[in-house]
Amino acid sequence: MAKELTDLTTIDLFSDDKRPGRPKTSPHPRKVQIKLNKRNQVKRDKTNGLKRVEFKIHHSLFEQLEELAKNKDISRSELIESLLIESLAHQTNLIEI
Repeated sequence: MAKELTDLTTIDLFSDDKRPGRPKTSPHPRKVQIKLNKRNQVKRDKTNGLKRVEFKIHHSLFEQLEELAKNKDISRSELIESLLIESLAHQTNLIEI
């Protein structure tokens, strides 16, 4: 039996051939994998006491946050969280005075 290049159903003939692309590690299609990963991430965050917050800001403000986070060697999320904590602490001090 001759080996046909188009015949990919006979696995024993093609065990040495490398197939292009990313190796398949999940039985699900990519879109389903992304959904499952996102769902698992939300569950992990929830158990760690984190809550997802989304908002829109102007591009120039975003660039400033990005640069400041890079200078402080922290993530943008950590920077925003620290700025919010500082602001809330300052507001609380003003109310008490």
